[in-house]
Amino acid sequence: MNNDASKLSPSRRDFLRQGSLLAGGLIAAPLLSKANYFSGADDVIKIALVGCGGRGTGAAIQALLSKQNVKLVAMAEAFRDNLDNCYKEITSDETAESMGGQDKLKAKVDVPEERKFVGFDGYLKAIALADVVILATPPGFRPIHFEEAVKQGKHIFMEKPVATDPAGIQRVLAAAKIAKQKKLNVVVGLQRHYQNSYRELFKRKDMIGDITSAQAWWNNDGVWVRPRKQGQTEMEYQMRNWYYFNWLCGDHITEQHIHNIDVINWFKGGYPVKAQGMGGRQVRKGKDHGEIFDHHFVEFTYADGSMLNSQCRHIPGTMSKVDELMIGTKGRIAAGDGTITNSNGKVLYQFDKKGENNPYQTEHDELFGAIAKGEYKFADAENGASSTMSSILGRMATYSGQVVEWDKAINSGLDLHPKVYDWNALPPLLPNAEGYYAVAVPGVTKYV
Repeated sequence: MNNDASKLSPSRRDFLRQGSLLAGGLIAAPLLSKANYFSGADDVIKIALVGCGGRGTGAAIQALLSKQNVKLVAMAEAFRDNLDNCYKEITSDETAESMGGQDKLKAKVDVPEERKFVGFDGYLKAIALADVVILATPPGFRPIHFEEAVKQGKHIFMEKPVATDPAGIQRVLAAAKIAKQKKLNVVVGLQRHYQNSYRELFKRKDMIGDITSAQAWWNNDGVWVRPRKQGQTEMEYQMRNWYYFNWLCGDHITEQHIHNIDVINWFKGGYPVKAQGMGGRQVRKGKDHGEIFDHHFVEFTYADGSMLNSQCRHIPGTMSKVDELMIGTKGRIAAGDGTITNSNGKVLYQFDKKGENNPYQTEHDELFGAIAKGEYKFADAENGASSTMSSILGRMATYSGQVVEWDKAINSGLDLHPKVYDWNALPPLLPNAEGYYAVAVPGVTKYV
């Protein structure tokens, strides 16, 4: 590539330089400096990956598969083995084949040992080296990582959910305001917003009139369990088995069912004002299942009085369904089928599934395409935070058995996180003498 910074597109160069300023400073005016935003003085968009688990690995590969001139230059991860496995997969022959060969892959991956950061604070160094940051750690860390990326003026892709408690939501919302001021593109991995079928249904949602009720499901067998190993500190064990601890995961209503709740929020154009529901543990009751429930049923109420009946379940052998249904004054939208019908069941619109895309890829294609053109197009953080808060509202309702109001919940100050992030520090929830963790009891547990 041409190393003469002066030959870069002025709009692109100024846009990306503008995004590099730290929080608290003024946004740079065009031609403030002749220095190129990129440390390499060329038009490569440098990427840092923070969180090298399965989702981080996938997101990094999708970023590299975008059509833009991108390069992965830094990686950060709490565990060295996760980082090594991620790097191995990113540089594998299979990945190279998808990119057109090892030579093309090598041109997009430049992460020497000195740019592989391990530990709780590695994200600080990785973010500093990049133009775009991929945040894919367990969601409990998302608020502090997002804050730092915004502070350092980086464009951001961050996975959902964006927090696990109301205190984290407040931090994300505050940082989102600064990201907007700096014109930092932020995409959140609520990928249905980038899926062709959902986009086409959304364009036509007025065909069913006002949405008066909705249903959403995330019912399946569940996910992995990582048993405790000898010699692990409590912090390491919970970090390894993160799905089962609320400070890290937020329960599966937040970690996964957020997708379905977010779809209803999107089509409704708002967020619930209160929630009540029920839930518990029927089959997922072992020591390695931490504190989370295996089923939730929540009745969300919106400001106009309409309701969403939401259910998520992780119980093997039961009905499996992940979908959304919206019922309006004139008809209904069945999202999974891509169908809009009138009140009599007549099909008004049917999405042609031949036109479906891979939304996980599209969200990266569109993000990096905007950055390459010097465009400010994406500000997903506020919706990501509000849909995450919707799921947290549901969890607070099922755990307590009470009607929980949005305003009280989001302003409750509930903070599930440890005071110190260190391998020898104690997480907020500890096992009893038999190795079991306290579990919420509806009617007893209180949050607000």
